[in-house]
Amino acid sequence: MNTRIVITGVGAISPLGPDVPTLWEALMAGRSGCGPITLFDAAAHETRIAAEVKGFDPAQHFEHREARRMDRYTQFAAIAALQAVKQANLDCAKEGADVGVLIGSGIGGITTLSAQMATLTDRGPRRISPLLVPMMIADAAAGHVSIMLGAKGMNFCATSACSSGADAVGEACEIIRRGDAQAMIAGGAEAPLTPISIAGFNAAGTLSLRNDEPLRASRPFDAQRDGFVMGEGAAALVLESLEHALKRDARILAELAAYGATSDAFHITSPAQDGEGGAKAMQMALRKAGMSVEEIDYINAHGTSTAMNDKCETMAIKSVFGKQAYRIPVSSTKSMMGHLIGAAGAIEAIVSVLTIQNGMVPPTINLENPDPDCDLDYVPNKARQHKVRAAMSNSFGFGGHNSVLLFREYAG
Repeated sequence: MNTRIVITGVGAISPLGPDVPTLWEALMAGRSGCGPITLFDAAAHETRIAAEVKGFDPAQHFEHREARRMDRYTQFAAIAALQAVKQANLDCAKEGADVGVLIGSGIGGITTLSAQMATLTDRGPRRISPLLVPMMIADAAAGHVSIMLGAKGMNFCATSACSSGADAVGEACEIIRRGDAQAMIAGGAEAPLTPISIAGFNAAGTLSLRNDEPLRASRPFDAQRDGFVMGEGAAALVLESLEHALKRDARILAELAAYGATSDAFHITSPAQDGEGGAKAMQMALRKAGMSVEEIDYINAHGTSTAMNDKCETMAIKSVFGKQAYRIPVSSTKSMMGHLIGAAGAIEAIVSVLTIQNGMVPPTINLENPDPDCDLDYVPNKARQHKVRAAMSNSFGFGGHNSVLLFREYAG
């Protein structure tokens, strides 16, 4: 019997706000969270803009001793997880080993690592903090969430670049399906806005250089796109077996119908030129869900605002959906919140659930100049009322990762 998996709670902290309701309101308004970098002096960098979590004060969420033991990305993960568990009304300590934690991150505690590298250079090895290793490791977020909530089930990190958050949610689904947990707290977290990260992505030629107009810099599928805007934040979802959710009378937000994942096996940073890997992941998700292309009402695109990704993703969607591709609203919420790297797939999963809940599709803002290679309905610039019974969320990452989550309306 194929165990059905449902979503009972969601939480997020992002460049668009400190929680999910604020995030959704900003998306519906078509508001950008991009702006000048304030977390460090970016004057010497080619890119001086990012999508920061604004006004974040760890002291509002954690005791001082607790906060100083967590990297910024771990703090974000803990906040998102607490929100999700609260909405789900899930007592993790009571459930014990029946609840696991899987938090993805593409980079981990690079904020701490960067600061400690400066200490090493300026003050020598004896001044390095004993907290460096437990703060920088990519699984620190999952570990802290498990400890804070008393979740004693499976606990680890998924790392697959920009697919990390989606893979965490997808693999959490499979963990429940194979009977190793009744519920999972799954998502992604990233705090990559450091000098070395910005310089590295600049060297790779992937970031937008529209420093004078940050609100218009992230422009997926637009002919004048010139790269993505890096963001930060975290998102978490509570996944449960349907039986477990019904037993405790939980409110069900949506059903996670399927998860598909493939590899391009092509290039470490560039997608396969024909979008084959992404297409196969979409086909896998549809096959596992037992759904046809006609049943998909919305696609939340990976849509990074880079030349190759947007073109290849468009090709992949058309190869899977055929003529139906032109009838499905497709949008990239990265146009508003930037690219949250390892958290992107998780927060976009939440957005997909919210489209089902609210019957509204978020726009792709800054889409002003049609690109002949990107000719689908990208919901330009304004949110649209649209009945969504099933939503697909695409995530693709450096390393050739292709990850697809398929959500549908819970119908009992």
